[in-house]
Amino acid sequence: MSNKIYIVFLILSVFYSCQEKPADKIDRFDLVTRNNPMIDGYDSLASLSIGNGEFAFTTDLTGLQTFYKDYEAGVPLGTMSNWGWHTNPNKENYKIEETWEMFEVEGRQVPYRHQKGDSQRAREASNYFRENPHRLHLGIIGLVLLKENGESAIISDIKDAKYSLDMWTGKIFSEFVFDEQPVKVEVYCHQDIDLISAKIESPLIETGQLAVQWEFPYGIAEHTHGGYDFNSPEKHQSVLENGEGNNVLINRNLDNDRYQVAINWQGNGKIQNTTRHRFILKAGENENTISFSCLFSLEIQKKELPVFEETKTNSHELWEKFWQNGGAVDFSECTDLRAKELERRVVLSQYLTKIQSSGSLPPAETGLTYNSWFGKFHLEMHWWHIAHFAQWQRPEYMLKQLDFYNSIFDVALQTAKEQGYQGVRWPKMVGTEGENSPSSVGSYLIWQQPHIIWFGEQLYRQNSSDTILNRYKDLIFSTANFMADYPVKDSMGVYNLVPPLIPAQEHWNKLTTHNPPFELAYWYWGLSTAQKWKERLNLESDNKWEEIRLNLATPDIARGVYLGIQGADDSYINPEKMRDHPMVLGAYGILPEWNKIDPEIMRETMHVIAEHWDWASTWGWDYPMAAMSAARLVEPELALEFLLKDVQKNTYLKNGHNYQDERLRIYLPGNGGLLTTVAMMCAGWEGCIIENPGFPNNGKWNVKWENLSPAF
Repeated sequence: MSNKIYIVFLILSVFYSCQEKPADKIDRFDLVTRNNPMIDGYDSLASLSIGNGEFAFTTDLTGLQTFYKDYEAGVPLGTMSNWGWHTNPNKENYKIEETWEMFEVEGRQVPYRHQKGDSQRAREASNYFRENPHRLHLGIIGLVLLKENGESAIISDIKDAKYSLDMWTGKIFSEFVFDEQPVKVEVYCHQDIDLISAKIESPLIETGQLAVQWEFPYGIAEHTHGGYDFNSPEKHQSVLENGEGNNVLINRNLDNDRYQVAINWQGNGKIQNTTRHRFILKAGENENTISFSCLFSLEIQKKELPVFEETKTNSHELWEKFWQNGGAVDFSECTDLRAKELERRVVLSQYLTKIQSSGSLPPAETGLTYNSWFGKFHLEMHWWHIAHFAQWQRPEYMLKQLDFYNSIFDVALQTAKEQGYQGVRWPKMVGTEGENSPSSVGSYLIWQQPHIIWFGEQLYRQNSSDTILNRYKDLIFSTANFMADYPVKDSMGVYNLVPPLIPAQEHWNKLTTHNPPFELAYWYWGLSTAQKWKERLNLESDNKWEEIRLNLATPDIARGVYLGIQGADDSYINPEKMRDHPMVLGAYGILPEWNKIDPEIMRETMHVIAEHWDWASTWGWDYPMAAMSAARLVEPELALEFLLKDVQKNTYLKNGHNYQDERLRIYLPGNGGLLTTVAMMCAGWEGCIIENPGFPNNGKWNVKWENLSPAF
């Protein structure tokens, strides 16, 4: 994105802020700081992170990553970036075509990248392309703590630990007692480069019982993992290059992947390479403070790093700027007992999505904290990660990520061509190269397809300029071309979404799924919006798009409710089918009104789902999705019940992360979905005239808000 576009966008977005109430300004400092996480002692699910959107550093109760093994089953201690990936060598020369599964569609054979199991070779090829590239843990930075007798500390030796995150300044602070001596640790992440700075104070430094160490791992191709392998030291190299004064450079080599680590410190300390991948910084004689900065980068051009105080100033200034701009919601004048917890979730979710999800790539579902799905990102989840940024008047974070679609455009174009379709078919599970990973589910999803149209429209509503139209028109029109070519016309002139297809409610069989209601509604919205872009650019409307959007199949109904897919007459009677995402609610919740969706039938559907759905099988973004539907149907009490439903996967930890289960201890789509929904519950949607429509008008919900945009 050019600097000119970025500056114009930031200036114009100020003039498009929605319904601000200047007479009753929110005290943003108080709002943020009263929700700062304060952790007493050890809690493996309460690790705290700092970051800048491109890079994140997650810490334990010592403020660094001293006891990373003790947090592996909780929220792991990641040092991860958008640029840090590792690829295992393709020694067996696997080809992506070995993963293809062929399906007949309108008389032609259509290849899909399937997670195959019909031969050993096919399984290995599928696994290779699923696992590579995988996101890499860049290195552990922790304290060396030695007892007076020389024994290394274990986590139970840490006493009276007070561990906190100041979201207003981006500071992690820890103070504890070890070996009867106090230790204080203060850590910041630079907001412009991938660098952390820390200051450690303790009498133990002068006695030689406290130092700082770096440990570097190999990459690991595991579905859900911290991203490090410390058991393969022979597979990678960490080469120390001494610099001038208090500066060193460590060159990291992992197969064909390279990156560098620069370290700077104050005082008379020295760094030593103690083992193959371990480096220790010890203070000089009579020093009781260690202050250092550490930069991670693919290639380090400038070896003079910002020192601790410079990083601290940078973090203070830019975090205050973040909180003083964009949206804010204050629940302090609400008397409903649920309001305080809802505010905590909202504030922490803003912080977490800023540090984990505001970079130049779509986020992974566990962000930059630890790997899920090998650290790859899921484009059907992209909506849940970033749609809220526009509603909260922070569209600049969306702008960064939409360039990713341009970078993978040719790959998506080739996918559509291989399958015999016009336009571009966007992938589901990808790394930086944009290649769709083989999957028995993901390859058959289609609901990621209109997302880029949604994002483009959000940006246009924030800044209705030709700059936005011209920047994204090719992406939007190519996306619409695929959407128009994908449905199949039947003998009645109706256009149908047909197999092989797996909808967002993923348990349905790809070979028998027809016309899922959310996908139909999203197809209509996407083609309609693409047509609006034609009009705005004074281009002729596309006749094919028009024919298809007006003749899409109508969602199927039985017993007065919408069905999960066409023909599934028992889908709201059979418990086996009332599970996973209740995605039908998104057709009148996420999406605005469509004349083929009857609000009263949707209302009845919503109540049946509320009463009978297997909520334990749902996921973190399902609760905000259901709340959006209830809000549009003007049932605010039910919206709150959905949003704050008391089920495990709607748990929000002390650090603000949305806990799912033992595998997914954090889940950022839940945080993003929460923010999208709260914005809608406050600011409403186009045509809504109710103040705070998502909250009951019972005197208990005096919700104050600023700078929120209505939903579509």
